[in-house]
Amino acid sequence: MVEIGDRAVHAPTTMMAIVTTGTGGYDRLGYREVSVPALATGDVLVQVLAAGVNNTEINTRLGWYSEAVTTATDSAAALVDADDATRLDRGWNGATAFPLIQGTDCCGRVVAVAPGGDTNMIGTRVLVRPCMRPSDFGSMETVWMGSDFDGAFAQFVKVPASEVFAVECAWSDAELGSIPCAYGTAENLLHRSRAGSGEHVLVTGASGGVGSALVQLAKRRGAEVTAVAGSAKLEQVLGIGADRVIARGDDLVDILGEHSVDLVVDNVAGSTFGSLLRVLRRGGRYASSGAIGGPMVSLDMRTLYLNDLTLVGCTAWDEPVFSNLVAYVERGEIRPLVAKTFPLAQIADAQREFLLKEHVGNFVLIPPPPT
Repeated sequence: MVEIGDRAVHAPTTMMAIVTTGTGGYDRLGYREVSVPALATGDVLVQVLAAGVNNTEINTRLGWYSEAVTTATDSAAALVDADDATRLDRGWNGATAFPLIQGTDCCGRVVAVAPGGDTNMIGTRVLVRPCMRPSDFGSMETVWMGSDFDGAFAQFVKVPASEVFAVECAWSDAELGSIPCAYGTAENLLHRSRAGSGEHVLVTGASGGVGSALVQLAKRRGAEVTAVAGSAKLEQVLGIGADRVIARGDDLVDILGEHSVDLVVDNVAGSTFGSLLRVLRRGGRYASSGAIGGPMVSLDMRTLYLNDLTLVGCTAWDEPVFSNLVAYVERGEIRPLVAKTFPLAQIADAQREFLLKEHVGNFVLIPPPPT
């Protein structure tokens, strides 16, 4: 038994974690013993029960956020694995401070609070809001768990008490662990772009974590959803609520027609970008928080200004997003899509399979219970 915060708890002084030592291949992921983080004023200690796998952890390890990288995530990964790429140390908010425990998603249980904190939180199952706004919601400045400070690829994580949200539902830990980053990003995209009932929303990458969340959340808002996914996954995407599916690579303008969509929500980008703008109605909106198909796109400015289009970038989450998301979970208005779980130590296997993009939904890592 050790003293952590205001109460004595059964917690070890060390824990197992995945430590990313720098940019590069899977050899940069080390499963090792590290110290349990010490709490500062306002912090809580959360035992990680499940942690989702996301593109952002792979992108950070690859140095993909550097402007010098112009290829899709899977192409950048192949170059790094072949040791044929410049490994650039670049994260969301500048250079990443390696070594780093990554992990943006966390379902966990509060096991300790810092002195002066609310001890009633101890024992509560929670989701952690990974996108934190240190200057309040009047500023777009962000701090991200697992990118700007140590995250959830560990047995324990230290976070501000303001960023944990109690959740009461019958979902498994793995199901809850698939929610924060993917569904929070999806809800923020729809919130920021003002998706509304009766609108025609086009979702690309609809079989992925964010894409499958977008389909559900857009339908929840009463939208008509057309979803783009790989041809082998179209039936599954229909099964989660899409009104219409289009196989990736098919001609969107030919199928949908120009000026047929109110809102495009796109985390793929790459070569499809121009056709996505062409299907937007006059006054339509395009929203994005990613570019897994490649960050470099071709934009005909005449398409933008002659059609009064709005392009919306979404990284910082707006204030209502996460609390609304927790409420949707508790009311059963969305459902999790856990494609597969892996032990925490098998993170490299999880990321390799993740990059194959043969799954629908999310992969989740399960840390070993503390001893």
